[in-house]
Amino acid sequence: MATNVYFNPFPLSQITSEQLLVEDLVIEAMKIYGMDIYYLPRSSRDVVDYLFGEDTVKQYVTAYPLEMYLENVTGMGGEQDFISKFGLEIKDEIQLLVSRRRFAATIPQNRPLEGDLIYVPLVKNFFEITFVEHENDQAMFYTLGRGRGGNVYVYGLKLKQFVFSNEVLQVGISEVDDSARNYYPRTRISLISGSGKFVNDEIVYQGANLSVATAQAIVYDFTPNTHVDLIRVKGTFASGQLKGNTSSALWTINTISDTATMNTAFEDIVDNARIEAESDGIIDFTETNPFGEP
Repeated sequence: MATNVYFNPFPLSQITSEQLLVEDLVIEAMKIYGMDIYYLPRSSRDVVDYLFGEDTVKQYVTAYPLEMYLENVTGMGGEQDFISKFGLEIKDEIQLLVSRRRFAATIPQNRPLEGDLIYVPLVKNFFEITFVEHENDQAMFYTLGRGRGGNVYVYGLKLKQFVFSNEVLQVGISEVDDSARNYYPRTRISLISGSGKFVNDEIVYQGANLSVATAQAIVYDFTPNTHVDLIRVKGTFASGQLKGNTSSALWTINTISDTATMNTAFEDIVDNARIEAESDGIIDFTETNPFGEP
């Protein structure tokens, strides 16, 4: 028994014009029925803590526009929203398809990689790639055969909604950067007196100059004579003067709180403050008695 050679002339050793035509049609369909996204590769991929198996400080500094097709068009997948002992958790997932040829022509890496981000302007959200179907699975079927090297037309991406944790995300595209800054946890610093006005997104610091600063952060919002809200804090701010690197503003710190305005779009970090306040009256975390009662 054999298939008709006149209708199945697709040898494994080459890619035929018919197969390229199908790929062109797949790309055209994605451009018609898909949506525009930004692909953010993780630039800190080689900086990994191999003991804990994690990227210590994730960085995303470039973004590439690309079209992708959303598979679960009726709504988010995954475990979605549920109440646990840790409070409300939102675990939304989506699945996207992207053309292999378009990806290779647009983004300078071999394939989509786990840990990269995708920003979807339609919902103004960031999603992290958790799995990429990139292998030539023999159980899958493709129109007009597979072609040379397993000429599969698309990558299948599984993604989860991204929870920010002070990652460096600044790609130079205002739509992406402005959305990202709203998800950073914030630290509020109360101010006594000073001069000048801090500018949003400028660096503020303590120390003789920025190169030897003992603490620094990015300004999220500033209210004169009241407080300044900071994101992406490095180091520990103490009593003293706070300097603006761009504005040259100079203000004296009154008090510091990391719970006044901390929030993200996906989880209520303020719950941590309540847990800490309750535990302080029960558990003594000193070096001599880390697990006992005070």
